Amino acid sequence: MVYDGSGNPPVQTDVAINKNKIVKVGDLSSAKAKRVIDASGLAVAPGFIDLHAHLDPLLNLPSAESAIRQGVTTSLGGPDGSSPWPIGSYLDKADSIGMTMNVAFLVGHNTIRRNIMKLENRAPTDEELTAMKAQVEQGMKDGAYGISTGLKYLPGAFSKVDEVIALSKVASQYNGIYTSHLREEGIGLLEAVYEAIEIGREANIPIVLTHHKAIGTKMWGGSVKTLAMVDSARKLGIDVMMDQYPYNASYTGIGVLIPSWSMAGGTPEFKKRLDNPVLRDSIKRGIVHNILYDRGGADLNRVQFALVEWKKDLEGRTLHDWLVERNMETSVENGAELVIEAQLNGGASCVYFAMDDADVERIMKHPQTMIASDGRLVEPGDGHPHPRWYGTFPRVLGVYSREKKVIPLEVAIQKMTMMPADRLGLKERGRLKENTFADIVVFNPETVADKSTFQNPHQYPVGIDFVMVNGVLAVDAGEFVDARSGVVLRKGKQ
Repeated sequence: MVYDGSGNPPVQTDVAINKNKIVKVGDLSSAKAKRVIDASGLAVAPGFIDLHAHLDPLLNLPSAESAIRQGVTTSLGGPDGSSPWPIGSYLDKADSIGMTMNVAFLVGHNTIRRNIMKLENRAPTDEELTAMKAQVEQGMKDGAYGISTGLKYLPGAFSKVDEVIALSKVASQYNGIYTSHLREEGIGLLEAVYEAIEIGREANIPIVLTHHKAIGTKMWGGSVKTLAMVDSARKLGIDVMMDQYPYNASYTGIGVLIPSWSMAGGTPEFKKRLDNPVLRDSIKRGIVHNILYDRGGADLNRVQFALVEWKKDLEGRTLHDWLVERNMETSVENGAELVIEAQLNGGASCVYFAMDDADVERIMKHPQTMIASDGRLVEPGDGHPHPRWYGTFPRVLGVYSREKKVIPLEVAIQKMTMMPADRLGLKERGRLKENTFADIVVFNPETVADKSTFQNPHQYPVGIDFVMVNGVLAVDAGEFVDARSGVVLRKGKQ
């Protein structure tokens, strides 16, 4: 059953590949080939395109097995305002190593701002803004597909909207896109969505509200309003879309619980503020607020440590567990003290169980939502990651399409293929038709499933039998092959 990526129902037919292209879709019963794959009873679809991937380990993990085994054949890196720099030399290095999947990158606003202004909490001077604009332009000329922001993170949290508009206008001149980790995803979510829409309108640039969600019990149900805002903006001609991962928990550094103003200037300045009793009290109250009303989900058991270099035995355990180990009362105030301690020790990555399933499903159903992992490339045994690193795409197919019937299978595939391809302007990927690149995934719609869990995350999915990247098998009858047939995509150069 061939799904072409358009959202149309499947057609029972055959597919012929020659070199790196699909050369025929139709009856091939009389044709001959070097290799024939019997996909009877299976779904054949375009390779999945991950519009939000943390590719930081790429040069050390060019095989990208954790992505490939999900059916991902193309990933977009540089999200949340953080990207390699300089992009051109990084892409050259990736090219020389050889990639098993196709990769593309955004230029990160936080990276650019840090290059020019370090961690200073102020507006840029005219000279600094000019220097940042020049770096965005350089990134776009080097082949970036747009600009990403992480306005919840440092130093992006210190920027005002006019700065982001000015930089996004540069990316727009090169037909780039604007993807945004919003300034707030809990209290303040509606204002943050408005800000992103305003940036897109002013800069005349297509928008992606990335890993769209409503964080914290106070904001559960907030997606009703944010989706209405997206619809209203689109009626006004503003090109805004979303991407999403299919889980009710997020993953980021523990610093997200700490007020951003307190970390201006980096760790030395953070320590100085903690030494001031008045400022320390303000910092602690800010953390308590975020535990109660934002990522903390009002429960210390909802903050699970994932990657802790300075205390590996914390990985997989919660903030509540750490308090118990320390024989401290399990209060939010004491939890805030340990958050400060963790940050001073070098920080930690955590999983935050602070989202509602109803919001997840509502966002997924929206016609402008695409599927993206927000996952980081990983090898088995490396820390205690979010299961989305291994299971995003099969989870949508197995849980949300087959079991919960939130969206039909052909729509799920469209959200993973043609929609993200079109957002990036990749007209020869994300669709299964003649004369397009042979990025293909073959899976069993009855058995495809994610196996990675929050308790035991290092598990590959099942039911994905074949994955082909540019006409070369990277998963063959369920076995991974480090094929290195991927290409480094540069906007305007392919």
